[in-house]
Amino acid sequence: MTPPTPHRATMKDVAALAGVSPKTVSNVVTGAFTVSEEKRDRVERAMRQLDFVPNLSARGMRTGRSGTIAVALPDLATAYSAELVHSLVAAAHQRQLAVQFEETALSPEREGELLARARTRQVDGLILNPVRLEDSAIPLADDLPPLVVIGEVEQSRADHVGIDSRLAAADATRHVITQGARRIAVIGGATGQSPATATSRLRLQGVHDALQEAGIPRDPALEADRLPWSMVSGADAMQELLDRRVGFDAVVAFTDSLAFGALHTLAAHGIRVPDDVLLTGFDDVELSAFTTPSLTTIAFDRDALASAALSLLTARMDDRAMPPRAVTLPHRLHPRGSTAGSPGGYRP
Repeated sequence: MTPPTPHRATMKDVAALAGVSPKTVSNVVTGAFTVSEEKRDRVERAMRQLDFVPNLSARGMRTGRSGTIAVALPDLATAYSAELVHSLVAAAHQRQLAVQFEETALSPEREGELLARARTRQVDGLILNPVRLEDSAIPLADDLPPLVVIGEVEQSRADHVGIDSRLAAADATRHVITQGARRIAVIGGATGQSPATATSRLRLQGVHDALQEAGIPRDPALEADRLPWSMVSGADAMQELLDRRVGFDAVVAFTDSLAFGALHTLAAHGIRVPDDVLLTGFDDVELSAFTTPSLTTIAFDRDALASAALSLLTARMDDRAMPPRAVTLPHRLHPRGSTAGSPGGYRP
């Protein structure tokens, strides 16, 4: 005898258990209308108790949406990307959206494929972190789908969320100058040896701003860059600076990963941080608090970045005719052990 098919919970079942109308359950599932926090909690508890799974395909046929967005980052292997992915998933789930992740590296072709996927409604919208506007598919696209750009690429066609990277890099440089540094090396600056990314250009401009304010001349021999911006690249860039036989008393690295690699190479050569050389990073990833010494870095709220990006994207999905909007999030310098004290300096 065939066992009876288990009853699959419906919205009516959830509504009855939660003591609300089926329409309220639908609003919680779709996010189409605001529901009070008290009712939302009751509905979500009932859905968990009944193991209720929304029929998103049916929802898609009614609304013309898939319930899925795509997020494309240049390098998913970095600590920063991992923490940002965590924040984006949480923000998307709050809005009842599933997320597909892609890695674009330096490939405009991958960006073009993602834009095409969004235009054909395989996904409802796209959050994109381009590396260089010159290589991005955004300026060349005839018709942009719902799109939010995050990061440093400045453009006027799509909504944008980021921080003031130039000012943040200037703040990091000012900090080491106030600690007594005068020969400041840079890891991540656009040196001509590798393609200049939007981030490298803006952050290098910020370093130069702070140097000029302090009356310190720029020295190109103190600037090194390797791609991708990983710990290996940071270690290699620091080795390159040491091989040039130039003295320095501080290092401003344009990501925490670059700083971690630089710290490794400095230690391998017996150069002490912060006694000989000060070191700063950028992004305030979790590991920055647990290195020896702990890393001074530029911090900003990744949850706020993710929430702003999702808010802009869902609004754009509802109204594609709105003028593009931009959100600039605050940042702060987080001083730690790697800049505690006055540096003695490294002299080859």
